[in-house]
Amino acid sequence: MSDTIEGITRTDALTVTPDMAIRRAVALLVESKAAGAPVVDDSGMLCGLLTQKDCFRPTLQASYYQEWKGTVGDYMTTNVISLPASADLMTAAEAFLEHPHRIFPVVEGNRLVGLLRRSDVLAALVRLSG
Repeated sequence: MSDTIEGITRTDALTVTPDMAIRRAVALLVESKAAGAPVVDDSGMLCGLLTQKDCFRPTLQASYYQEWKGTVGDYMTTNVISLPASADLMTAAEAFLEHPHRIFPVVEGNRLVGLLRRSDVLAALVRLSG
């Protein structure tokens, strides 16, 4: 096993864009059972993260008023904590200990490479521990 997170980074993760209708983004998250989705611009640069928690407000408002309003950009988290693609497994594990997140975007510079899930880091640690 490589000591970097490269081998467990999911490169096929769901992504959304800031101008996507929030209703569509919520549906994609629910359909894919994803904890969240990186928000990327047209050039693949990370500009935010849309989590299940971020989706509660617009969904609750839609359930009250029977109308969906807004875009991903209106609800996404913009202060995103990401991990560099070169990060090692222990650094990633410590990041999950320090923050309550279930996912971290993985980047090279500001360009999204993939998504790292807490469950994948835990599984890798279990394999390492024998």
